[in-house]
Parts: sequence; structure tokens; C-alpha cells
Amino acid sequence: MSETRTAEELDQEAAVRRVLEDFYRDGRPPWDSGITPPELMALIEGPGALVPGQVLELGCGTGTNAVYLARHGWQVAAVDLVDRAVRQAREKAAAAGADVTVLCGDATRLDELGVPGPYDLFFDLSCYCGIPPHRRDAYAAGLTRRAAPGARLLMFGYGPGAFDDSWSGVTADELRARFAGWQLADVTPGTNPVPTFWFTLYRAAAAS
Repeated sequence: MSETRTAEELDQEAAVRRVLEDFYRDGRPPWDSGITPPELMALIEGPGALVPGQVLELGCGTGTNAVYLARHGWQVAAVDLVDRAVRQAREKAAAAGADVTVLCGDATRLDELGVPGPYDLFFDLSCYCGIPPHRRDAYAAGLTRRAAPGARLLMFGYGPGAFDDSWSGVTADELRARFAGWQLADVTPGTNPVPTFWFTLYRAAAAS
């Protein structure tokens, strides 16, 4: 089915792609530090660590966290919109001997990418907060269709006002509204100079 988008929506999508491509062409983006964040490490290695299963990373960048997850026993699929980042992620995984499937595509159009799931974990390091608002319901729906019962989403996002545009950023209230069938279990402020947050959401378990 064809998708009808306004000129403003098309402009937003083009602007996001352009900004991301510029970041990866000119140097390391601020969200792609090459260091796995302690919040993810705590989930994978800390007290009560998750049992390894299938994980989908949205906006994987150059693959640092996808490689980390594979090294800790997870079956990893990772998606990024930028060709250059995907190439670097594939090279990083190959150099590490990590079994990671890295796909180039749009995290709001997962049906086009061959990532059926079900996934036990989703990881998003600053992807959702930069998605134009008209595509965010599609992102949430795509994850929901691929979520195993009890699946977890760990998301890092910039708050509203962190950037110059009028629409980027994410709030807890928005996630509660968009992610039907999920529970927002934790919101922890980040340590960045601008407002940032770590969000943890759980997919409702199947009824017994």
C-alpha cells in the first residue's frame, strides 16, 4: 500500500537522513562513542542479568554495542539508516569474529528488512528520539509485532529542546501513549549537558 506524506513530513525525513550522513562522513557522532554504555552492560552482565536470546538494535551506528551483545551470547540483528555506518559495523563485527547481522534500512519500516523476531530485547541508543513524529507509531508497531512475551526495550533518548528543531526528543508520556501493550518501568535521567533519559519498557506477557 502506498504511503501518503505531506511535504513537511518528507522534508523532515530528508533532513534526518542528511544530518546522520553528515555526522558519519565528518567524524564520530556524539551518540557513537565506541564505548558500550554502562546501562546496557548492567542489563547484560550485572545482577539479575538477562538470559541471552535474540536482540534487535535500532540505529546501531558503527556496531560497538551489537558486537558487545554478540560476544555475550546474544543472537544479534542490527539496523541503521546510513550506508557508511552499516559498512563500518560489518567491518567491526568481522574483525571481532562476532556473528552479527547488520542491515541498512529504516527502523520505522522493519517489514522491509527481514527481521521477523521474536526478540527478547530491543536496544535503541538515540534512534527513536530523532525519528520524525509521523513515523514514530510505525516504529512502535514494528517492535510490538516482533516482541516476545515479556520482551524488554532499553532506550536512550534526548529530551525535547536538546536540538534546534521543534520536534526531536522524547518524553516518558509519549512512550506511554505510543507503546500500547508495553509498560514503562523506569526512567533515569542521563548525565549529558542537555536533557537525556534512559527508558526501560516491558512488553506484556502473553495471557495464561
